[in-house]
Amino acid sequence: MNQSTQQENDFAVVSDQLAPIREMIQTCIQCGTCTGSCPNTFAMDCTPRKLWRMVMMGQKDEIFQSKTFGLCSSCYYCTLRCPRGLPLTEAMGALKQIAARENLEPYKKSVRFYKSFVESVRRHGRVREMEFMTLYFFSMKDPFLPLKFAPLGMKLMSKGKVSVQIPTKGQRRLESLFRKVEELEAKP
Repeated sequence: MNQSTQQENDFAVVSDQLAPIREMIQTCIQCGTCTGSCPNTFAMDCTPRKLWRMVMMGQKDEIFQSKTFGLCSSCYYCTLRCPRGLPLTEAMGALKQIAARENLEPYKKSVRFYKSFVESVRRHGRVREMEFMTLYFFSMKDPFLPLKFAPLGMKLMSKGKVSVQIPTKGQRRLESLFRKVEELEAKP
């Protein structure tokens, strides 16, 4: 296969993953209102406006090397102020889902953090902080990671903000709700 054919195939794969997002923002006029509205732009390595341009151009590598969509706090300012009425917050969420699905390195920590949180809620109907953090630390497979958080944990325990509870399987009171959501998400 020659280089030109390989590039066309790569672009087709990128297009398939970004196509739903590109459809959401296809009428973007690059006015910059999203960037001007975003309270987190100061911490982003590229502006939301630039991110939408990269999506339109199919620049998957640049998009997922950026931390822009990961810093979106879903405040909806960009969506509310967009003169075209584009679902920009949902588009950012879709980028986060692709990053989680592909298990991309820069987003592994946050994906594992959220999965551990949800697992604790699924087991008990609420988050049990000690169990949640234990699940997270095990998922990270770094034996020294808990040591970094030990001073904070001790401080929180001394103030009664975190209680020591033995991890259990729980009653799974919300299990039927979680199964229904998984069923709905699996439908095309």
